[in-house]
Amino acid sequence: MRMKQALDILKSKGYKYTGKRERLVQIFDRENRYLTAKEVLAQMQGEYPGLSVDTVYRNLSLFERLGIIEGTEWEGERRYRFHCGDHHHHHLICKECGRTRQLNLCPMNAILGEPDDFIITEHKFEIYGYCQECEPASEKADRIRQ
Repeated sequence: MRMKQALDILKSKGYKYTGKRERLVQIFDRENRYLTAKEVLAQMQGEYPGLSVDTVYRNLSLFERLGIIEGTEWEGERRYRFHCGDHHHHHLICKECGRTRQLNLCPMNAILGEPDDFIITEHKFEIYGYCQECEPASEKADRIRQ
């Protein structure tokens, strides 16, 4: 998903094109990682000092419904990133910086295969850990010693 595509989706679904929504899209386009609503709010408050967290949550919810962003939960908090496409894939997610890497194989087939008497319509598989830039020093030292 890119900025123009996201704004086109808003317009095509009949939603107002506002400066706040454009700024929200710009943030996701620039960051290219999972963000919390609080992180989004912090980045927008300089330009929109009266902006409430409720407004941010409402727009994040709208964007998620429209398929502009996708959400996940970890450590008890909902986080969002630009929707990364329609092809089937999963993610490796860095718990420190929120960056993701696509995992282009589906572990579901190895885990479950085709279950009898059940039709799978969707599933989500995410692996959490640390990217090379964020790996804690103690874990890096342990890995190097092995």
